Amino acid sequence: MELQAAVRTRRSEHRLLDPAPSDEEFTDLLGWAATAPDHGHLRPWRWILVRGESRAALGASFAAGATDAEAVRRAARKPLRAPLLATLVFAPRRNHRVPHWEQLCASSAMVNSLMLLLHDRGFGSIWRTGSSVDSAGTRALLGLAPHEGLIGWLYVGTPDPTRPSGPRSPVPVGDRVSRFTLTSCPDEDTPAAPQDARAADGRAVTSGTR
Repeated sequence: MELQAAVRTRRSEHRLLDPAPSDEEFTDLLGWAATAPDHGHLRPWRWILVRGESRAALGASFAAGATDAEAVRRAARKPLRAPLLATLVFAPRRNHRVPHWEQLCASSAMVNSLMLLLHDRGFGSIWRTGSSVDSAGTRALLGLAPHEGLIGWLYVGTPDPTRPSGPRSPVPVGDRVSRFTLTSCPDEDTPAAPQDARAADGRAVTSGTR
């Protein structure tokens, strides 16, 4: 699958069936996903793969904070929505010249690349978070170190063939793009003040794709 086709056709799949990628296949795809932009090549993350009956233990930790029987049931069943729950752990390098926020951005870039690679291989995925990322019980169950954080879960499997996806259109983003310009400088010794191109009402002036 070409990259453009992968970007255009990837969807968040809410119903995922067997098979899921094996540990070896997941690791192989992750090796390519890890080539995403990562200042310092820190790889400030790690993955914990949860499958089979282990999903029920994860579901029990999700349900621990529920307040009523129905909420407990729903929370406990969440990990059963996919055959593979790939748990993303943020493991930042502390006291490093690459700031914390940039290490988190690198982790996000890696996940996006991984989702596209999974889609290209014929698998579906959906990103899920929720209150469990801050659960002490879930953290303890998964063996997180004190400085590590749970970012969320990538649910992975095979898309349900009875639920085909419809066509996708690009997102209108024209109001999110502006052009930076410099004002003219009559005095060569006085640096020009940078300014954004603005319309009369103060909004950024946008230009179409050329």
